[in-house]
Amino acid sequence: MVESELVSSEKSSTSSPDPIPLVILENVTVKNNSDVILDNISFKINKGDFLGIIGPNGAGKTTLFKCILGLNKEFEGSIRIFDKDIRRSAKEIYKRIGYIPQSNSFDPRFPATVNEIIHLGTFKNNGHHNKEKLEELIQLTGIGEYLHKRIGDLSGGQQQRVMIAKALIHEPELLILDEPDTAIDAGVLKLFYKLLVKLNKEKNITIIWSSHDLDAVNMVSSKVACLYKKLFFHGNSKEFFSNENNLKTFNEYSMHIHIKTHSH
Repeated sequence: MVESELVSSEKSSTSSPDPIPLVILENVTVKNNSDVILDNISFKINKGDFLGIIGPNGAGKTTLFKCILGLNKEFEGSIRIFDKDIRRSAKEIYKRIGYIPQSNSFDPRFPATVNEIIHLGTFKNNGHHNKEKLEELIQLTGIGEYLHKRIGDLSGGQQQRVMIAKALIHEPELLILDEPDTAIDAGVLKLFYKLLVKLNKEKNITIIWSSHDLDAVNMVSSKVACLYKKLFFHGNSKEFFSNENNLKTFNEYSMHIHIKTHSH
């Protein structure tokens, strides 16, 4: 059975002797009638982690994000963020989170400019923002040259940079990105990953992201969670990617799901 072959780990990073858990999932299960989408998921995300969540299509990654964000509250178990129950304190928690959903493809006719999109992120602070902070974000994300362009006229990679600036304008402690690299050209990806690492290392923003690009996850993430309905690995990324059995099993899962999907 493939499921039992994947090496499981709950080791925390050795870089911090006293890790502070920002997100705690305990026995999270999601069902759609008889179909189990997430099965008894438990792990912690500590302050300063850069967690890459990997798994084939249909693994439950997006469902997991929706539960963490409180967008799906129909789950068994519990999720605590900043030591608060996401079911009861979602509005309070949102003020401390930046979220970039799976697709940010804008209609070219959408009239809002980049500058206007970024300022939408200030609604959590009643429309107020620090001008110095805004300038810093513009420099950090490299979007200064198209501030006055319509968001729909930008490339996928440029749009993602705008969405990051929008998510960061209220200075979140936690940044969540659901497959943010799907709409970015290959030539821009390295700069995008470099930006995420900078946010994690220099701004001390805890990051959770999902991606199908294992090389990218290996390159930038300090932690990895391997998911296919169940949680098969959670631990240091070096430990996951240095174990040939983990990679072999992950590839077998992906191939199995690919065949299953295309056989219907």
